[in-house]
Amino acid sequence: MKVLIVDDEKPARDRLRQLLDDFGDHEVVGEAGNGEDAIALTTRLQPDVILLDIRMPGLDGIETAHHLNAMEQPPAVVFTTAYDEYAIEAFDARAIGYVLKPVRRERLERALDQAGRLSAPVLRELADEPQLDSRRNHVCARLHDELRLIPIEDIRFFNADQKYVCVHHAGGQDLIDDSLKSLEEEFADHFVRIHRSVLVAVDKIEKLEKGADGKTHVVLRNPTLDEDNAPDEELTVSRRHVATVRRRLKGG
Repeated sequence: MKVLIVDDEKPARDRLRQLLDDFGDHEVVGEAGNGEDAIALTTRLQPDVILLDIRMPGLDGIETAHHLNAMEQPPAVVFTTAYDEYAIEAFDARAIGYVLKPVRRERLERALDQAGRLSAPVLRELADEPQLDSRRNHVCARLHDELRLIPIEDIRFFNADQKYVCVHHAGGQDLIDDSLKSLEEEFADHFVRIHRSVLVAVDKIEKLEKGADGKTHVVLRNPTLDEDNAPDEELTVSRRHVATVRRRLKGG
């Protein structure tokens, strides 16, 4: 099997590489020191298994696993960590193995054997199951053969367009694979639905105002401008959602 090692500490990566070399029947195709690099390398190298540390700066292992699970062909994830309090979260994130540090040869071998017995359809089924209760700090956009992580705090709004959802953020616009319904459930504390096809970040809303058409519109803070120096986003609140949006703006 092709294995990717992910840990922010080089001695830990070296230890895992040495153990895998001793096994002799696994190929280490790469190493990463953080979650973002792990996602990029997974996209490029297509490993069968990822040995993934949980406690890493930036994108931690739990959130990284969620983004890996969203891939068309998700790898098997085996968590490696010195902290056993993450066990429940690890399995909620669809890990197929969990190895405590310092990593013991026998435990690692059992986890890899288990990963080797899981077929691609089984991994796909596991990844499609309900995800972790805690929300992500990023959403993931696909750009050709690369993935872009967009911080939730940078997102202005999501809008659904046929089979895709477009995320409008501080750096522009990107398409993501998440459904609007799942985004609304995961980020309910931070976004409000203003229309059947639009979710807006509550803290990005400046005010609501009535337009000449008699409809209620969202005015965003620091709106982006088009070539005519006019706001390029017109967000109309549907009649059924007006009361909810007003309540959310008042902190309710």
